[in-house]
Amino acid sequence: MKLAIEGMHCDACVRRVQNAITSVEGAKAGKVEVGSAMVSVDASHEELVLEAVRKAGYQPRKVE
Repeated sequence: MKLAIEGMHCDACVRRVQNAITSVEGAKAGKVEVGSAMVSVDASHEELVLEAVRKAGYQPRKVE
C-alpha cells in the first residue's frame, strides 16, 4: 500500500510514522520519506495502519 502523508516535515516525522506503522501487527514499513510511505500489510489491516498514522499526528491518504 502506498500512502501520501500530510504533515511530515523532517527526519523525526519519518521516524514517528515508521514507528506508527510498525506498531500494527503484521505491518512493515518500506520506504518512508517526508510526505510518503510504502507499507507492506494484509488488506484487512490497512485501516489499522491509517489510524495509527493519524494517532501519530499525520493525515495519511491511500494512493492507488
